Amino acid sequence: MFTIKGVLYPEKISQCIERLRHNRRNIDANAASIAVNFGCGSFVRFSLSIDAENRTITDAVFSSNGCGFMIAAADALADHVARKNLTDLHGFVDAELNKHIQTNLGEFPMARRECVTTCIEALRLAFADHRTQQIDEFQGEKALICTCFGVTEETIESLIVKGSLKTVDQVTNTCNAGGGCGSCRMLIQEMLDACEIAEVK
Repeated sequence: MFTIKGVLYPEKISQCIERLRHNRRNIDANAASIAVNFGCGSFVRFSLSIDAENRTITDAVFSSNGCGFMIAAADALADHVARKNLTDLHGFVDAELNKHIQTNLGEFPMARRECVTTCIEALRLAFADHRTQQIDEFQGEKALICTCFGVTEETIESLIVKGSLKTVDQVTNTCNAGGGCGSCRMLIQEMLDACEIAEVK
């Protein structure tokens, strides 16, 4: 068992804390973000090194002032995405991320599940930061929606109309948009909503 600030942690959490792999600085990071758990005042910050040309996450690191549960969850998430291609993240679905943490660290107590939520939010925001930078640098004539797969707004809109697509997952299955880091899924939903409103009119 491992103790931080007088708190005794379960064995899997203790083992993770004792051999943290991603709790360090990354001077080459080109995407970063922070999330805060206002319930306890703890934060977690993720920094990512992403090779935009190869669409590969070459490194993922974090820092946090949180409890052992938050630190362990952040390390597990960083390890989950490090060295992966953006196109292999499968939309970065909460259920998949929670399952990964549970498999590696065990079931979190109900009172500590917010630690996981905060870590997931911080990592999502780091990918959103990368997406924003890619859009700012995009030189194409049409608006880029999915930076992981390079899918434009025009393409998605056309597929929604021609294929009578109604959900984000249907769009993803048709053209892969939204199937990488997941940062564009909200925009795709907005496009679906706009098309539905236009149909009603």
